[in-house]
Amino acid sequence: MGGCRVEHIGILVEDLDRSLGVFERLLGLGAAEVKDMPDVGMRVASLRAENIRIELIQYTSETGGFGRKVMGSAAGYNHIAVEVDDLGPALKEWEAGGVQVMEGFPRDGSHGRVAFFEPSTTEGLLLEVCEA
Repeated sequence: MGGCRVEHIGILVEDLDRSLGVFERLLGLGAAEVKDMPDVGMRVASLRAENIRIELIQYTSETGGFGRKVMGSAAGYNHIAVEVDDLGPALKEWEAGGVQVMEGFPRDGSHGRVAFFEPSTTEGLLLEVCEA
């Protein structure tokens, strides 16, 4: 697929505020944009490094929510997101190549329209695509 770039790396954390402190202290990243997303059971902080964005994600519900259903529960590296100019044609192209969009997508995410793919169709990688 042409015309895409890595937009962010998603990391699941147990304590968003504590994790933000670590990223600010160790990597010099600050001024995070934090967004509460109660409809999917998450708080998301976006940090801008020189060459990529890092998204820290904390679940706000112990029992589930759409976010946990899509991304699982294990803290640490979670997913890579690639950005495309137009989500609709990109999804059609990827699906024609054998990649399956997860149920419930595309939808609005923390940074615009997004879709996740079934890891069984991406060699086990949790991959998100988002519209520029």
